[in-house]
Amino acid sequence: MARSYMGLLTLSLLLGGCAIGPDYQRPQLQTPAQFKQIEGWTQAQPGDALARCNWWQLYGDVELNALVDQLNVSNQNLAASEAQYRQARALVRGARAAFYPSLSSSAGVTRNSQGSGTTNTSSSTSVVSKSYDLSLNATWELDIWGKLRRSLESSRAGFEASAADLAALKLSLQAELVQNYLQLRVLDDQQRLLDATVAAYARSLKLTENQYNAGIVPKSDVSQALTQLKSTQAQAIDLKWQRAQLEHAIAVLIGVPPSELDIAVREQLPTLPEIPVALPSQLLERRPDVAAAERRVMAANAEIGVAEAAWYPDLSISASSGYRGSSFADWIDLPNRFWSLGPQLALTLFDGGARSAELERSEAAYDQTVAQYRQAVLDSFREVEDYLVQLRVLEQEALIQQEALQAARESLRLIENQYRAGTVDFNSVVNVQATALNNERSNLSLLGSRLTASVQLIAALGGGWQQQALQEVPPKAERQPAPDTTGTSAP
Repeated sequence: MARSYMGLLTLSLLLGGCAIGPDYQRPQLQTPAQFKQIEGWTQAQPGDALARCNWWQLYGDVELNALVDQLNVSNQNLAASEAQYRQARALVRGARAAFYPSLSSSAGVTRNSQGSGTTNTSSSTSVVSKSYDLSLNATWELDIWGKLRRSLESSRAGFEASAADLAALKLSLQAELVQNYLQLRVLDDQQRLLDATVAAYARSLKLTENQYNAGIVPKSDVSQALTQLKSTQAQAIDLKWQRAQLEHAIAVLIGVPPSELDIAVREQLPTLPEIPVALPSQLLERRPDVAAAERRVMAANAEIGVAEAAWYPDLSISASSGYRGSSFADWIDLPNRFWSLGPQLALTLFDGGARSAELERSEAAYDQTVAQYRQAVLDSFREVEDYLVQLRVLEQEALIQQEALQAARESLRLIENQYRAGTVDFNSVVNVQATALNNERSNLSLLGSRLTASVQLIAALGGGWQQQALQEVPPKAERQPAPDTTGTSAP
């Protein structure tokens, strides 16, 4: 009998070398050779652009660096995603545990009662007996058809997808914080512009009042100067609530109440960075959302194997040993010992179509994840193209706007000199001042748009340029590429 068990075990191990179901192959994609909107940009290997993947350091702002560091450890949405990641890691360990035998033990006492009597009398008696049991049971399911391996493959792919989801969320939150901070600094510069303009308009109002008192200009000039001053003061006040809301958003992102964060006004604007643009093939290796989508394809592919394995019999080996006696005193005694050992082959003969339905569902789920992966890739290319053309056009627009601003400043200087000389009326001065102010604000708005577009392009390119390990480390025989938490590992 021992030889038959050994032969059965050897056969199962030989059969276990193959796994039912399709082996994973990456879905076919049409990857462009280069980006369409690459004009004016230099293709480069981005690995040298930044150290430690802290892409926000490109903006050269120490306070921004500190805020992002705080977000990385204190953001609550990030904490929830990290907990979900740990759940997926635990599922991998649970799937791997199915490869090993399970061992259980039990101990108990059972009371049995059996009645006895005669048909001619109403009296009866009962006999009470006790049974004491102590047993140790072992069960081992042999993975002949690869069902357990496919299940582990699915769990591991889900775990890696969860790690990529965590990286994608972190990148999204970092990009949101950086955009809010950059817009806040642009508002600070606009506030300085309006405050300086209000001071200039106040001096202009004083000059006009002096000229009116001297009988040089009419009362209408004073009214126009006062209107212009108050209108600009209102614009300056309007910026305060916008800045406050950006500050509140940053506070929530770093995990503190808005009342506890105070970002001081500063005169220096962040630097508009030079961003190395990856080749399309590198984009697929960086973006965590693309990596997560592909790993879900891997998980769905493995689930097909699990569904197909349900058509084949399950083989398990069970063993038990223990003691069973009728009295507690001689319970654990050699004559009361028992044991059993044997294989069990289980096959579902009829299930009303449940297995075929599950297989059909698994195949459809795989097709769904393939389509979602391809759509994620298309969206990633579109986003990069969008931000490339946006940055390129905004740069051209900024050059023209700078020329317009210089012309407006020169026109304002000339018209103010003419007004002091009495050769033009005040209405002409007001129009030129309004034009100059609009050009100043347009120039700052363009800078804000370029800064925002640069952040969006960095996020579209996957953010971090170096791979960092955030992984569950499997045994050497099952070691897989580490999931990337800053961009992605190669799908």
